[in-house]
Amino acid sequence: MSPEEIRTVFMGTPEFALATLDGLIAAGCQMVGVYTQPDRPKGRGKKLAASPVKERALAHDIPVFQPLKLRDPQAVAELEALKPDLIVVVAYGQILPKAVLEIPRYHCINVHASLLPKYRGAAPINKAIVDGESETGVTTMLMDVGLDTGDMLVKRSLAIGPDETAGQLHDRLALLGREAMEETLRQLCAGTLAPEKQDDALSCYAGMMKKEDGLIDWSRSAQDIHNQVRGLDPWPGAYTFLEGEVLKIAGTSLDQTLTGEPGTILQADKSGVRVACGQGALVISELQLPGKKRLAAVNFLSGRPLFGGSKLG
Repeated sequence: MSPEEIRTVFMGTPEFALATLDGLIAAGCQMVGVYTQPDRPKGRGKKLAASPVKERALAHDIPVFQPLKLRDPQAVAELEALKPDLIVVVAYGQILPKAVLEIPRYHCINVHASLLPKYRGAAPINKAIVDGESETGVTTMLMDVGLDTGDMLVKRSLAIGPDETAGQLHDRLALLGREAMEETLRQLCAGTLAPEKQDDALSCYAGMMKKEDGLIDWSRSAQDIHNQVRGLDPWPGAYTFLEGEVLKIAGTSLDQTLTGEPGTILQADKSGVRVACGQGALVISELQLPGKKRLAAVNFLSGRPLFGGSKLG
């Protein structure tokens, strides 16, 4: 069997899914449809905007389907009519019901951004960094009715940089996801797929991040706060309070030579704003006030001086 013989439906929505879609197209899969979330209001004008996956599919003249709910009987019938051999899912944004999972001739395969069974759920990239992991990766798996509980197929791993943000890791994992799916496709065509059961005892859940997850507790260690900041960059962002105003921070690093009362500004100059933590100090190189742009510390301080001894939080 070759990719050209496989009637393939792709389901995905954000930029993370693009690399895998590109890989399927490049492999020569017979792309009979792309499913993505309905157009959403975007920007200040709240005009309806297509998802990145929709735009890519239209650029390749692939039929696009955007059901509000994939559970709808009409949506299921529409998918059945495509007669897919394979459904590939990457960050689609909807749970596939049993009726959909049973449609393809071969499998529904998901590309998930963690080394399963660890970090099942919607935000595995953020959670791995927040937890201080030094390694993560992607896993392709056979989908079942559970949440990221299906049998594993192909894994690819990479190291997480000590200062790497979720945004930076996202881009690297997207490319790694393409590689993992390409290998999965090769094994499918060769008939050598070897599904492996997940050990539920080793799993943990990575739920969607919320804005309140970004609130900094300065009594925690500088390392923990550094992990929080980079794990929530670019969204939802880490923040504290400066004289009653929300102050977003980013671009952090560590200074283990300084100590002080947690939340106290120890130094503030062009090299950054150093804030005492429960253990060590955090060096902040980028700051942002409400309604303003994110600024490098040197530019921020020129308009809003900060002084040693003042408190954040």
